[in-house]
Amino acid sequence: MKKNLLYILLGILLYSCMDDDSLTEFNRLNVKQDTSLTKYIRDQRGVFITNEGNFMYDNASLSYYMIDSMKSLNNVFYRTNTVPLGDVAQSMTIRDSLGYVVVNNSGKVYVINMNTFEYVGKIIGLTSPRYIHFINNRKAYITDLYAKSITVVDPETFLITGSINVNNHSPEFYQHPTEQMVQYDKYVFTNCWSYDNQILVIDTEIDQVVDSIKVLKQPTSLIIDKYNKIWTVTDGGYFGSPYGNEAPGLICIDAETRKIEKIFRFKLGDWPSEICLNGTKDTLYFINRHIYRLPVTATTFSDEAFIESGYTGDYSGGYYGLNVDPLTSDIYVADAIDYVQQGVVYRFSSQAEPIDTFKVGITPGAFCFRPEQF
Repeated sequence: MKKNLLYILLGILLYSCMDDDSLTEFNRLNVKQDTSLTKYIRDQRGVFITNEGNFMYDNASLSYYMIDSMKSLNNVFYRTNTVPLGDVAQSMTIRDSLGYVVVNNSGKVYVINMNTFEYVGKIIGLTSPRYIHFINNRKAYITDLYAKSITVVDPETFLITGSINVNNHSPEFYQHPTEQMVQYDKYVFTNCWSYDNQILVIDTEIDQVVDSIKVLKQPTSLIIDKYNKIWTVTDGGYFGSPYGNEAPGLICIDAETRKIEKIFRFKLGDWPSEICLNGTKDTLYFINRHIYRLPVTATTFSDEAFIESGYTGDYSGGYYGLNVDPLTSDIYVADAIDYVQQGVVYRFSSQAEPIDTFKVGITPGAFCFRPEQF
């Protein structure tokens, strides 16, 4: 018995000291992989759901939903690679046949094969990564919550090749924390959310910040429509925040002139987030407890919800993630419920008709649509 216990303890020690590559090989030899997933996904369009899990619990996960057959698969990263995804899965982006999963609190980006879900490599040496945006085959940007810089990486080697300084040297707040990115011509725009009110403009030829656009407090997300108008929603901060608190806003900026063209204001205490576009990029959607939509050419904004949430009162739980299928404009809404149990995803048609409901992992936050084949 003591001998067996010794072997167990040695195994745990060995396991905890291994890096990701060693863990993968160790698990392939000692833990049975689920090799049945590939037959489900090949030649089927689908959508990945990044489930954040709980902060510091290392229980983030990746789910996959097959759009035509309406079948869902959970924990596909672990089931394929027998390695945990990590702590807080923030976002995912697909380029060619590879998927890049940004794991925020683990400080890394996992790269997986889109046809098999198998681990291909990883980008490490990051502080608190949020999103990845590809400039070309040899250059991508990774934004960061705390690094005060944007990391430049080579997508072919997964190595860091440089950084873009975004430090504004503010002694009071930890600015600029960079988030989502959109590109117009050679310029990348990124919103600065936490205790900030800026959208930074980066010249991708010289990898430097060349301009900034002041908006309202705490822009949460960013999109660019078919007319090259950039849209963001701000959450306005929170009551008692040292940065202040104001009514949130929906803001439209011309990408060419970098001038604000429209501002729609919400009520104080509202908390809009997750702005996204339909497939033709002429209609935007966002969460503000319920789901709202607005033509990008609109000059007025209606308070009538497009899809109503059953949640009332405060914003604890409820609709947490949102995206729209770029081919069908079906709407996918992630419900975090109580941030402890498995979350739920609701699928609606472009006319808000319910299509499907399925369970995913803990705290589903983002969606990434996979093409039918590569």
